[in-house]
Amino acid sequence: MSLEAAVAAPFRDRGRERLGEGEFVVALSLDRDWFTPDQAKRLVDVAAGRGLLSREGDDLVAEFDPAGVAVPDGFVPDESVLREQSTFERVLSALTDAGVEKQTAVAAINERQRELGVTIEAAAVLYARGRGVAVGDVAGRALAELED
Repeated sequence: MSLEAAVAAPFRDRGRERLGEGEFVVALSLDRDWFTPDQAKRLVDVAAGRGLLSREGDDLVAEFDPAGVAVPDGFVPDESVLREQSTFERVLSALTDAGVEKQTAVAAINERQRELGVTIEAAAVLYARGRGVAVGDVAGRALAELED
């Protein structure tokens, strides 16, 4: 996943799992020249929303093992990593990562939505859980969307 690789790179470069937010932004914008400083700050927000980073004071803490993430030579993340994915997109991504064909998943989710009369997000979570795909982090978000 390019988001995870982009977030892991500054931590891997420095051999740490905690960096100051400014240090993280400089690593992505000046050291690697992947993003502007504003885009790097946006990446922090997206990564925090996805549970990859947490904030402790002025520091960013990796909530995964950065050393365990491959950052291939010549890797440059696409700007699409700066866009926060919807709940549905996140569940669909988890399903495809688990080996479910995207078209099959979308068709089954749409069918589940029609059968149950729930939101597409709720149907996606139910389908993923039925397939044994862990989406606990997204399930709460889908529940919140149901309550809105």
